[in-house]
Amino acid sequence: MRPRGRLPVRRSTRALAVALLALVTSTLALLAPTPASASPKTLKRSAGNILFAPFDIAVSPFTAGKALYTNLQEVDDPGWMRIVFPLPGYVWMLGVQIGGGALREIAGLLELVPGLGLLFFDADLDPLFDPVERNEALVDRETPPLKLKFGVNYLASPSPASSSANPRD
Repeated sequence: MRPRGRLPVRRSTRALAVALLALVTSTLALLAPTPASASPKTLKRSAGNILFAPFDIAVSPFTAGKALYTNLQEVDDPGWMRIVFPLPGYVWMLGVQIGGGALREIAGLLELVPGLGLLFFDADLDPLFDPVERNEALVDRETPPLKLKFGVNYLASPSPASSSANPRD
């Protein structure tokens, strides 16, 4: 007979198996073959994404307005579309810009640990969220510690110069 008020402690083998599977999967992701290049590129990209994503979100009303204006100038829409589209289009574009900034922050956080781990090895990861690398931005300066880039237009197609520099396979 067991004492009153005390229940036997059981460990869930299912939770242990799930945790072990997650550990093995994340370890295999870090061991995936990548092109060798001894540099802190992944860590720098992660730090840039973490630091400048809030600026992307802060300037998203301006970036969405600029994207809307550019689209209205470049696309040959009928006159009624130019009257009806701007308000709902701006709201939608603002949401995309804010979401793009949030995804940039998440990608920066996800690249932080692998960036620290790869700092001492001859490997780098490809960007998790590459519109930051490919698309034009309000501010885009290459500085020695970090690439200063924010106000990214997540709605635009990549610029021809950046897409030819980074061919996609």
